[in-house]
Amino acid sequence: MRKKTYWLLKSEPDVWSIYQQKKDGKKGTVWDGVRNYQAANNLKKMKIGDLCFFYHSNIGKEIVGIVEVIKEWFIDPSDQKKKFVAIKVKFKSLLKKPVTLENIKKNDDLTHLSLVKQSRLSVMEIDSKSWKILNKMGNI
Repeated sequence: MRKKTYWLLKSEPDVWSIYQQKKDGKKGTVWDGVRNYQAANNLKKMKIGDLCFFYHSNIGKEIVGIVEVIKEWFIDPSDQKKKFVAIKVKFKSLLKKPVTLENIKKNDDLTHLSLVKQSRLSVMEIDSKSWKILNKMGNI
């Protein structure tokens, strides 16, 4: 049996927010537009049922919710060269308390995260221990 994998997806809230994601409901949304090879490789590793933190980047800089992968990778329809991939995710929940990047950086158990070390990476894996810590910080 496959071990559950956790992820973090970044989106600028003025482009696509957790509230727009929530509005799309059970049908979910294509997570496209990723043009970094490391991030695209992470999309290819995702499996149906994996959970992802939804992070508002640039504005807010905080984890605001959780989404679930409902369709594994496929060629990104927004990529005319057909090099990059997309996935499909659906809204699961809002965090009761957003977890700011500032607070993540203050927690010694989280300083190893790509969110801290590779701040420009838009799709990253989160280990299960960090997933639990971040959920606790978000009052889940």
